[in-house]
Amino acid sequence: MKRIGILGGGQLGRMLLQQAANYPVETWVMESDPGCPAAGLCHHFVKGDIRNADDVVAFGRQVDVLTIEIENVSLEGLQALESEGRSVFPNSHALGIIRDKSVQKVFYAEHGIPTAPFRIIEDRSDLHRNLDFLPAVQKLATGGYDGRGVQILRTEDDLPKAFDARCVLEKLIPVHKEVAVMVAIDAQGGQTVYPAVEMVFDPLLNLLDMQVCPADLTESEGWKVEAVALSVARNLRSPGLFAVELLLDAAGNVYVNETAPRVHNSGHHSIEGNFCSQFDMLLRLLADYPAGNTDTILPSLMLNLLGEEGYAGTPVYEGLGEVLAMENAFVHVYGKRETRPGRKMGHVTLLGGNRHDLMHRAGIVRRTLKVKGTERI
Repeated sequence: MKRIGILGGGQLGRMLLQQAANYPVETWVMESDPGCPAAGLCHHFVKGDIRNADDVVAFGRQVDVLTIEIENVSLEGLQALESEGRSVFPNSHALGIIRDKSVQKVFYAEHGIPTAPFRIIEDRSDLHRNLDFLPAVQKLATGGYDGRGVQILRTEDDLPKAFDARCVLEKLIPVHKEVAVMVAIDAQGGQTVYPAVEMVFDPLLNLLDMQVCPADLTESEGWKVEAVALSVARNLRSPGLFAVELLLDAAGNVYVNETAPRVHNSGHHSIEGNFCSQFDMLLRLLADYPAGNTDTILPSLMLNLLGEEGYAGTPVYEGLGEVLAMENAFVHVYGKRETRPGRKMGHVTLLGGNRHDLMHRAGIVRRTLKVKGTERI
């Protein structure tokens, strides 16, 4: 029985473990919080710091193959395990490229992968020497997550809100559509691609609000985004599952925005919407089974459930029964013990109908299902 280790115990690890129950595998999770969402679903829970090399090495020596559910893990630990012959998905080479956005952007440029023009900025004072590059998007090189660490700078007047740290300054592109493509790479280099999804972001929180599959693309645009996503995954030279986020302008030009080396929010719809979910696919890769069928079963819309403004503490899911009574509505609650405004607490996937119908039903879910807390803030 293959022993699979997961570094990190959040909702992504939880959903991966839910799928792992269908396979002859033994699961291990390392996280600092024994009450994390994934802790109760694994065979073995290890309390440890995923950013600590010694903890990662000690944990990795207990399993046959190791994966991550968040990028903020010890590269040194993964490299040491690889030198001992342990399998790591994704490998430390790919993770080292992706988790630093400045290195990631240079990687795109060096491999001829289309991305927005950019400059590397060391601190806020450096921005004053690059005013000619505005309007631009400033992204922290490291540490950004779920919309944090991103700032739009349109004019010099916006500089006071800029980050005072090493960052990427990307030329602001007039975005027509934002899409994501999941690419699976097995240990032998075989590639499997999921249909592109169209993403809608919350303009205030700057994180994914909802996504629709399939994306509304022309045939030409569809081929472009798939080809670019495959180019990113191939050039990373690593097995694993990669979520490639792309931007399209009104002329149909495609630019890579960012890449995540793991299961991803943009693939959650696949649990019900595709024959093989992203979590099932990653389990197949880790256990060295054949890739699954990524075809779409029905059109889908995935809606993130976020903590309501003004509430914190133990989560209360108002309207849950009403949404569960809706046809082809599937609710996933992440098992987090505390809510706060804007925190991802779950998601709902809707299946069937056309885009207009899905958006209409999503509006009903949004008005009905609220994640509040026991404390008013």
